[in-house]
Amino acid sequence: MAAAPAPVAEAEAAAPKKGKKKLIIIIAAVLLVVMAGGGAAVFMMKKKAAAEAAAAEAEDSGDAPAEEAPAEHKKDEHKAPPVFVPLDPFVVNLADRDAERFAQIGVTLQVEDAKFAEEIKLYMPAVRNGVLMVLAHKTSKELLERSGKEKLAAEIMRESVRPMGINIVAEEEEPPADAEAADANADEKPKAKKKKKKKAPAEHNPVLSVNFSSFIIQ
Repeated sequence: MAAAPAPVAEAEAAAPKKGKKKLIIIIAAVLLVVMAGGGAAVFMMKKKAAAEAAAAEAEDSGDAPAEEAPAEHKKDEHKAPPVFVPLDPFVVNLADRDAERFAQIGVTLQVEDAKFAEEIKLYMPAVRNGVLMVLAHKTSKELLERSGKEKLAAEIMRESVRPMGINIVAEEEEPPADAEAADANADEKPKAKKKKKKKAPAEHNPVLSVNFSSFIIQ
């Protein structure tokens, strides 16, 4: 009966060995983690030092990297919408000689702001008179061409602000080369050079564009 405690003693002797083994494994794992973290830290420090050295070298050589350009400004989301001033349709007899022709034209002015839109309305009778005078001198042939419509739009832009004291001078067309040559041959005597007149600075036109809402010629 005295030999029975032997297995118990062996179990107690084996328990400390297993505990020591687990402790060694834990310590080894901790050391690995510490070593890995230390290695990563060393790597990052080396990388940072290399980048700083490269930047310093580039600065000394005058090739410092340009600062990043600021991002392009986005379009102003709160930009004011366009302001339009519609005019009552114009009905006018055209200047055709071979037949009686008339035009019915709808015009809408785009202006720079709401303040000017209210201001031009005060001059509307004079504005309409100026536009009618322009239309009355047009022929159906002129208005049927795209170039004729574009010229009419430019004239309306000038006439619409004239009552307000804004005089927009039209660009003078250059004489054709053939006409200049004919004048030179007609008079071979030397002429005194004419002094070129200085063009007056262009006056700002608050009317930005002329839009045709209807264009009927009969």
